[in-house]
Amino acid sequence: MPIKTIFLDRDGVINKEVNYLHTIDDFEFIDGIFKTCLYFQNLGYKIIIITNQSGISRGYYTESDYQKLTQWMLEQFQYKNVNILDIFHCPHGPDSTCDCRKPKPGMFLKAKAKHNTDMEKSWMIGDKERDIIAANRAGIHNTILLKSSHKIDKSKASFFLDSIQRAKQIITV
Repeated sequence: MPIKTIFLDRDGVINKEVNYLHTIDDFEFIDGIFKTCLYFQNLGYKIIIITNQSGISRGYYTESDYQKLTQWMLEQFQYKNVNILDIFHCPHGPDSTCDCRKPKPGMFLKAKAKHNTDMEKSWMIGDKERDIIAANRAGIHNTILLKSSHKIDKSKASFFLDSIQRAKQIITV
């Protein structure tokens, strides 16, 4: 049976944005992320993280550095009783011809194939236009764009919110 999923970008949605974040010391969770994810779980959603990590291809940090930080982050979610079903990351840079770097839909399509995701009942929450565009290209049309310091076109998303906590007012079933 297909599952409904909340797709989350990482930087700017789960944690405060830090350019090329790769250390635990620099990682700071966004206020309310755990309670909001618990709310989604209680509605029957699975949670999958979709993140561009071009710092790997740029040589700012290694795949091992990324995996170490990711493992720590997952442990923090587990301590709060939040189950992250999966994480997909693109290690490639902006000039790559890969199909996984957002705004291309590759990571979403891999998640759909691996987990039998029902894209029509799923949501994407991101802080950049490319998050929303990639989700749309993968067949996800329920989208939330969070306010950020990035220049963004609000019209790309279904909803524009100032915090992830407000998503609980939008996603109710």
